[in-house]
Amino acid sequence: MVEFGTGGWRAVIGDEFIKTNIQLLAKAMCDKMKKENKADKGIIIGYDKRFLSKEAMQWSGMVFAAEGIKAYLVNKAAPTPLIMFYVDRQEMPYGMMVTASHNPAIYNGIKVFTAGGRDADRDQTDDIESYIKKIDPKDVKEMDYDEAVKSGMIEEIYPLNGYLDNIIANVDMQAIRDANLRVALDPMYGVSEIPLKTLLLTARCDVETIHDKHDTLFGGKLPSPQATTLRDLISTVINYNFDIGIATDGDADRIGVIDDTGRFLHPNDILVLLYYYLVKYKGWHGAVVRNVATTHMLDKVAKQFGEECYEVPVGFKYISSKMTEVDAVIGGESSGGLTVRGHINGKDGIYAAMLLIEMIAVTGRKISEIYKDIEAECGSIFMEERDYKFSPQKKQEVLHMLMEEKKLPDLPYEIEKVSYMDGCKVYFKNGGWVIGRFSGTEPLIRVFCEMPNREDAINVCKIYEEFLGL
Repeated sequence: MVEFGTGGWRAVIGDEFIKTNIQLLAKAMCDKMKKENKADKGIIIGYDKRFLSKEAMQWSGMVFAAEGIKAYLVNKAAPTPLIMFYVDRQEMPYGMMVTASHNPAIYNGIKVFTAGGRDADRDQTDDIESYIKKIDPKDVKEMDYDEAVKSGMIEEIYPLNGYLDNIIANVDMQAIRDANLRVALDPMYGVSEIPLKTLLLTARCDVETIHDKHDTLFGGKLPSPQATTLRDLISTVINYNFDIGIATDGDADRIGVIDDTGRFLHPNDILVLLYYYLVKYKGWHGAVVRNVATTHMLDKVAKQFGEECYEVPVGFKYISSKMTEVDAVIGGESSGGLTVRGHINGKDGIYAAMLLIEMIAVTGRKISEIYKDIEAECGSIFMEERDYKFSPQKKQEVLHMLMEEKKLPDLPYEIEKVSYMDGCKVYFKNGGWVIGRFSGTEPLIRVFCEMPNREDAINVCKIYEEFLGL
């Protein structure tokens, strides 16, 4: 069975992530493209370093070839943003990327991109699922891989240079060269090493890379750049006096940062820093877009510069769509994904990393100093996050309580409003908020709370924990 969540289709390898389902999805895409008269431009498919990723790409390409649709297959493990960039610049109707992003190593999956290099939205993924349901697995055909290559129905490509050139053109490389920066890089056994290292060395940075070998188990850790998974990077930055530590998740669309003091920067902090930098130092004008579970510090910074902050549901397709609608400067999520106007319509940890390095070079200030400037101008705010695993019965119980009965715990803070746009979000009159929602990519209930002080944020999370019986 193939079902899409907020970040594409993801499933456990050997359970639902199997050749049959992979090729069912490919056949559905073929049927959809033919029905829409969009088969003539073909499709690009990339893959990351997960187990079975390359094979899944090839299995998909063999179906497209059998259906008479040319498949451009990236012949090296590549970052997801590269595929999105190619779809956009080559004006292709669709693209696919074999990846489970930051999920545990037992998962793999496929992301689908639509025209403009955007994440497929809910209407698109519902449509793909409807095509899948109509297919009899016995009707799925494949062309021999070597035969497909020989006939030209599969073409192996590696379009990295165009993607890198676009980043180089949008970053002040000379300022970075002049700054003589030292950068520690942790690709987390993923796909960012070649593109990021190429960019950094071109900018004459002193680069030290850790966790760069091919390991489909990601060193036994979650390939997600978090404080708990980046301890080696923190030690590297502190012990060898690096200006910044950069990490990316398995497919390089998310970023993690260690500042000059060895402190892990929450993705919220990265978003705030980049928006502040682009508006104050680069003179850009425009709004910022965030999802319902991302910091309201962005609202404070936007207000400081007379700009707007827009809130959307979780899922990067909502971020990119709203950014286009309001011509926003930047958009992102607390999970580590962001994008900037003028690049691609999706998450890109590689471009974000280069902008942060440019920020250090242009301002001549350390990241820790810049964030203190922001807090001095806009005030402070503190976030607490909690994740809870659940049983199917518990999910229904919580959904019924929050979304149907619309019950709330007894909260010791005055409520301004409640939103059910995505989960249940309570806004307090003191500027704080709390949200309870189910993850769209993992079997988790997530509670996020942001308050003017840390103790209140922790207190609200505890109240929700007891109220929901988590």
